Amino acid sequence: MAGPRGMSRGYLTEEEKANRPKVTFALLKRIFSYLLPYWKQMVLVLVFIVLSSIMGLLPSVLTGRIIDEGLIKQDMRMLIILIIVSLGVTLGANLIRVGESYLNNWIAQHITFDMRNKMYRHLQQMSQKFFTTNNQGDIITRMTSDISGVERVVTSTFTSILSNSITLICAVVIMVKENWILALVGILVIPLFTIPTRWAGKTRWELTQDAQECNDEINGILNETLSVSGQLLVKLFGKEDYEFGRYRDVNKRMINLNIKESMAGRWFMVIINTFSSVGPMLLYLVGGILMMKYNSDLTVGDITVLVALLGKMYGPVNSLLNIQVEWIRSMALFTRIFEYFDMPIEIKNPEQPIKPAKVIGDVEFKNVQFSYDGERQILKDINFELKSGRSIALVGPSGSGKSTIANLIPRLYDVGGGKITLDGVDVRSLDLAWLRDKIGIVSQETYMFNGTIRENLLYAKPDATEEELMEACKKANIEDFILKQEKGLDTMVGNRGLKLSGGEKQRLSIARVLLKDPALLIFDEATASLDSISEKKIQDAINPIIDSRTSILIAHRLSTILAADEILVIRDGKIAERGVHADLVKAGGTYAELYETQFYRPDEDEDE
Repeated sequence: MAGPRGMSRGYLTEEEKANRPKVTFALLKRIFSYLLPYWKQMVLVLVFIVLSSIMGLLPSVLTGRIIDEGLIKQDMRMLIILIIVSLGVTLGANLIRVGESYLNNWIAQHITFDMRNKMYRHLQQMSQKFFTTNNQGDIITRMTSDISGVERVVTSTFTSILSNSITLICAVVIMVKENWILALVGILVIPLFTIPTRWAGKTRWELTQDAQECNDEINGILNETLSVSGQLLVKLFGKEDYEFGRYRDVNKRMINLNIKESMAGRWFMVIINTFSSVGPMLLYLVGGILMMKYNSDLTVGDITVLVALLGKMYGPVNSLLNIQVEWIRSMALFTRIFEYFDMPIEIKNPEQPIKPAKVIGDVEFKNVQFSYDGERQILKDINFELKSGRSIALVGPSGSGKSTIANLIPRLYDVGGGKITLDGVDVRSLDLAWLRDKIGIVSQETYMFNGTIRENLLYAKPDATEEELMEACKKANIEDFILKQEKGLDTMVGNRGLKLSGGEKQRLSIARVLLKDPALLIFDEATASLDSISEKKIQDAINPIIDSRTSILIAHRLSTILAADEILVIRDGKIAERGVHADLVKAGGTYAELYETQFYRPDEDEDE
């Protein structure tokens, strides 16, 4: 895994140390269960790693024979043969590494493909509560960065352990076979290389971390003070000199850290180059003593082989010393992913789901209780009945539970007590997809995908004809707007519908729901936060619809309330009052209070 500025993160942060995962057999078994479908490819990768590791060492061994049998003995034929063999082995090793790399990436991509699909399907099945209580950025991170990290684990961490271990073992065996004394000297020299390397690397990593934090602080100042709102605030309070001083101080600290980091890099290379030369010099010295003073049968080629093999050991040893850090990070990665996989699916399809052949549209709430957190009751003993073709308006103060009532019907949440029935059947017994197909919701927060008007409408009914689309738009009072557009239904709406006004988005949302042709329509504050002209256009679209369909209206405007057959006043999670507008105003209760403070406008005719 790479840290800031591409530097290898060979050290754990304090947060990583504190949240170090507990590695258990169950965790490892679960990780390898994702590798199991690709065990044949994994075996082939293992064979490739063994072959490439051994073949990667052979040119070093052949170098000794090139020196002894080719150069010293002046045997041109043998020299040419050994050089050709050495080049052939090198080419073969590199080709095998290409095959290993391809297979590794193939396995990693397929594992991440499987995990992404499983995660996306799992997240789709989570209740609305999951998405309202969890940070959206964290959800996206689990889906993208965390699962992408699995690819690095497979292609880097696991294979690194295997290839480095095999290379190290093979190098030690060959060195001991060549000369056990020089092999021992070489092995004892390795710590002289790794200890200062790790020290220099740690120093550089800490400096890089400090520089990154300083850079983040600079970006924070720039984002705050150079934005439109930030600049306005700075100017209005005359803080230009103060902000400049703050930026200058952080900028100076950044420059000093960059200089230190750069020099640490230079010292790092000095240490590496010095200690990487110590090993070969010692081997030459000890080898020379054995050859000159003890008449050893050691040859120049043997010493050359041992020096070359020692150089091959530096990388694997250093990598394996850091492998604990990578292993902990890998386990933490899988743990984070499995945390999401283990989150229970709260809203499940029943084991034997009911799919009625015909839906009438009668809705009934029977002693319904609900709480989001299991502690504070949002709804308390809600009872009402909505007959097919009729409409009910829900009014009440913010936070009284109106939207919660609407969200319980399509099972975005499940009741905590009591039950909700559709045509006499508990909604928890109905097929979930069938139930949601029969319910259409137009909410205050209208969402449009970044595409054309046509694509957004077809989301409700993919096989809808041009005539059906335009008929729905006509009923939603958005037809004139579409006809005025150069591209008509193929007009782009922009990201989240930003190219449309609030009223246009709402009316398109109504058209989309109408294409769904639901048995029950729910308008959740559909005209809230809109200007009076947009509100009237939407109201003109809603009124004919609720006359012909079973509807629940969470009311924000008096005109919407008056269109309903009955008004339910929700207060503190209970139905405080119910009736028609005139009776409720005369009663002088909660509704009358809301009417005076929220609904009533002097220029609005109550009888309209």
